[in-house]
Amino acid sequence: MAVFKPFKAIRPLPQYASDVAALPYDVMNSEEARKMAVGKPYTFIHVDKAEIDLPEGTDIYSPEVYDKAYENMEKLITDGICAEDDKPCFYIYRQTMDGRSQTGVVGCASIDDYINNIIKKHEHTRADKEDDRARHVDRCNANTGPIFLCYRENKEISEIVENWKKEHAPVYDFISDGNVGNTVWVIDCDKTVARLNDLFKTTGSFYIADGHHRCASAVRVGKLRRTQNPSYTGDEEFNFFLAVLFPKNELAIMDYNRVIKDLGGYTEEEFKNKISEKFTVEEADLSPYKPTEKHTFGMLLSGKWYKLTAKDGTFDDSDPVARLDVSILQSNLIAPILGINDPRRDERIDFVGGIRGLKELERRVSTDMCLAFSMFPTTLDDLTDIADAGQVMPPKSTWFEPKLLSGLFIHRLS
Repeated sequence: MAVFKPFKAIRPLPQYASDVAALPYDVMNSEEARKMAVGKPYTFIHVDKAEIDLPEGTDIYSPEVYDKAYENMEKLITDGICAEDDKPCFYIYRQTMDGRSQTGVVGCASIDDYINNIIKKHEHTRADKEDDRARHVDRCNANTGPIFLCYRENKEISEIVENWKKEHAPVYDFISDGNVGNTVWVIDCDKTVARLNDLFKTTGSFYIADGHHRCASAVRVGKLRRTQNPSYTGDEEFNFFLAVLFPKNELAIMDYNRVIKDLGGYTEEEFKNKISEKFTVEEADLSPYKPTEKHTFGMLLSGKWYKLTAKDGTFDDSDPVARLDVSILQSNLIAPILGINDPRRDERIDFVGGIRGLKELERRVSTDMCLAFSMFPTTLDDLTDIADAGQVMPPKSTWFEPKLLSGLFIHRLS
């Protein structure tokens, strides 16, 4: 039984929502953040990437950065840009991009559900990234960026959400960077909130779609607060973390493509002959070439696109991880032929999210790389199957768009 509860959000006043809302911290580096925040005193980048308000060269993991993040967050409140709701509510958050919408409910999930694997993961996390966000959450005394969760659809929840949208005006409705529509409704009816609270307990497991590091960090801070408060009851806000919960059928995963720096010492002819042992290789009929089905890949080499098809026997179809296209490519080509065994750390490989398009692969191959692979997207069924099996995906398997914006909802831990 999963827990998903209402909370008293700290959020922008309606007239400031578009000024505060910002892309999440992990899609930009410090230099990009500085540029994005120019002329935007209220943007939440000042909280999530607070180093931009300190001298250049400041260690981004220094205590001064987390202190500045807290200061900047509190200033949004004291300056009247953001305010806390009077009572716990749920919030509906709809995003629209390229004609497709996804609608989720904003609330708080339980750190115990994460610890007990009721909230299921599909990725490993890195300790350094966890450390950073844990320090940020702890110092700010708040979850400042929501975790992207999904669940198997419950029709009554969907009906309540749709009816509320029809019968109530949104509090926010604006277009953010990338031409993404962001619309928010506040569910403040006690009866409706209570019914949703009960219904979420019947949905089974929740799945982390995006935000594994933020989630792990929030749980670490919750556990820390428990050690600091040994008489805790379990009802304190630090036992919960900010999330947006989407029905699985609302979401779509984009392709996550690969670019490679060299051919591992092979000539082009040797390389094509070598990969033909495990893949059928043929010239693509489209340029650029985007795969249209599982177990097929686009390959860009010397300005020419090829279609690769995995041969029989190259993967175990009964294994939810082994049958992923990212696994097939890694275990049959990238590792054994190119010698890239640790794609997380090897500087010979880079990853390009599908939002950038295949033209970005062509640009990279014409500049700093020599080889690219376009991928068929991992599916939501793949994600939940792997999480249910207690396994993890290879790195860079999923790319979700649009990204959940930060700053629209803050969850105070005490």
